[in-house]
Amino acid sequence: MTVQVAVTASGRMSLPADIRKRLGLAKGGAVYVDETPDGVVLRTAEQVVAHARALAKQYDKVEGGSVDDFLANRVAESGQ
Repeated sequence: MTVQVAVTASGRMSLPADIRKRLGLAKGGAVYVDETPDGVVLRTAEQVVAHARALAKQYDKVEGGSVDDFLANRVAESGQ
């Protein structure tokens, strides 16, 4: 879905109420702005966390990929 919103001279813009409601921002909140080669992406905090988890998950199956594995390897290397 594409929606046109106006940007004021001071750089403010308003998300339509129905979008805010669907995103759980009906009573306010924060969004995160990512600038990509394809344009600007707005994400809620929950979407940012889900995106970060998805990125981290690809390293979960790599040997030594977990924090616990990393710490265990560091302890082993230090001889303690």
